[in-house]
Amino acid sequence: MRKRFFAALAAALVGLLGSTIPVAAQWQTQSLVIKPGWTAVYLFVDASYAPLDNLVGGDPNNPITEVWLWQPNSSAVQFVASPLNPITGNSQWANWNRLGNGSVGASTLASLGPNSAYLIHSTATTNYTWNLKGKPTPPSYYWSSTGINLIGFPTAAANPPVLDNFLALVPSLQAVATVFQYPGGELSAVNPTQIFAPHTVTVSRGRAFWINTPAYANTYFGPFQVLVSGATAFGPENGISRIRLVNPTAGAVTVSLTLQASETPPAGQTPVADVPPMIVRGALNNSDLTYAAVNLTTNTVLSWRLTPQGQAGSDITVILGVNRAALTNNPGAFYVGVLKFTDSRGFTEVDLPVSAQAGSYNGLWIGNATLTQVSNYLKDYQRDANGNPVQDANGTYVVSGVNTNLGAVAAAANFPLRLIVHNDRTNANLLHRVFFGPDPGSNMIIASAESALDPAQLATARRITAVHLPWTPTNQVWPFSGPLRPGATLTNFVSVKYDDQAGNPFLHTYRPDHDNLDATFQNQLPLGAESYQMDRQIILSLAPPGGDFNSLTQFGQSFAGAYAETVTLTGLKGATRTFNTAGAFTLARLSPIATLTRPH
Repeated sequence: MRKRFFAALAAALVGLLGSTIPVAAQWQTQSLVIKPGWTAVYLFVDASYAPLDNLVGGDPNNPITEVWLWQPNSSAVQFVASPLNPITGNSQWANWNRLGNGSVGASTLASLGPNSAYLIHSTATTNYTWNLKGKPTPPSYYWSSTGINLIGFPTAAANPPVLDNFLALVPSLQAVATVFQYPGGELSAVNPTQIFAPHTVTVSRGRAFWINTPAYANTYFGPFQVLVSGATAFGPENGISRIRLVNPTAGAVTVSLTLQASETPPAGQTPVADVPPMIVRGALNNSDLTYAAVNLTTNTVLSWRLTPQGQAGSDITVILGVNRAALTNNPGAFYVGVLKFTDSRGFTEVDLPVSAQAGSYNGLWIGNATLTQVSNYLKDYQRDANGNPVQDANGTYVVSGVNTNLGAVAAAANFPLRLIVHNDRTNANLLHRVFFGPDPGSNMIIASAESALDPAQLATARRITAVHLPWTPTNQVWPFSGPLRPGATLTNFVSVKYDDQAGNPFLHTYRPDHDNLDATFQNQLPLGAESYQMDRQIILSLAPPGGDFNSLTQFGQSFAGAYAETVTLTGLKGATRTFNTAGAFTLARLSPIATLTRPH
């Protein structure tokens, strides 16, 4: 039954969080040199936020007149060994032209996507630098061994390698590759033209080549590969991603990582808040089995050495996380940046978008307090010079003091108290009981009464109760002194009247000596005759997160800290006695639903 409940809970949270988290956009400019005539380019940014009619056609100073997208059929055998000219009606090409329906036909390409090769035609008489702003996207390649590929490589923007040096890291590829380039000018029998050895052309970032490797299944696109397991767009709760760094070459290589800020968004796009506080998992501490957290700031460079392909250490995993304790902006705020991976040869640059969303601490939190200390009530008596107790005139021993200090409780006697805390958008409240399940509209709700739930789906709902708190027919809530948040010290007051038959533990309704009634069972006895008024002051002191990797990345999904409670009993004639207890508590969020449904 517990498994079925938590399965239903997981499905509900996916419905609540997975489909509603907005996506933050990082921005980066890719500079492309467009030659007069035709140029082949490869995009590593996603510029689909604006249609080509606006991005190019709306700029009268932009000399680009045609854009052709190469879209090979990845599920079919090509058997095409030489470059194909852009032709309207060929399913492997989609096109855009400035006129929309000129000599090349109506446009079939609306916008520019990443990880794609394009043929660009310019009417300028000199080189035109096209600064194209978009969202950085990790490389993702399709390579055909049965046909020719129009492809670009994620080389470094500064001092890119020449083609022979770039291919020399994989001699088997270099030996079979037939390479063509567009030198500029109009299409002809020599444009595109084959590049013969030595291949001294520069593999500039964003430049595309036609490459044919008959019967050779290529997986080399640079001296290292970046493989991401899990998204690097961290929502309001998730905080860890795994990134594999793989060396596909026969030589060792060092890969470095830096964090960069996002550029200013284009007009009309969501503003950027700040750079996310990223951390990388470090070494294991064998004494407490925690991992160190290595800060990755915009001034930090982290590096890893990859051994040659096939050796131990040629394939490593980097555990990346968000320091959620440092997301101090308002809930929902986005932090965005770019993870830049480079290698020691200066050949390759792989850019990954990264974002984090500040979460809230709203919702239903369930946990326990464990009482490990209780105050003493030990009297010290006055003694004479011989060590004998001193008596007053009435023969009563004279008390010299009372020890009410906290004393440890034996571990076997530690007393657990269930905590049910609902944190709405303004305040945290302590509850005696709560109901969690679907309402008649199949929406998951947090409710104070079962009547708010769908009767037909009660099998997947749950009631949670804290029996140490007094039962009330309306399910009274006891407000804390503020919202649940990091570093807070929250105080709560729970009062139980001396004649509360439902909630006062000193009353036993069907036991005459403890029913708070006289011998006739008709009249209430006064305060303190058989029961006491109970006033409980409960204090939760939320501890700051630990400095280890897991504590920082999971911060906000659980809380821990010190628990303190003062119990004051009031009896006959208003006499009081106070008892103090102390211990520790933990809370974990069961649901982010901020509204407590209270049916009429």
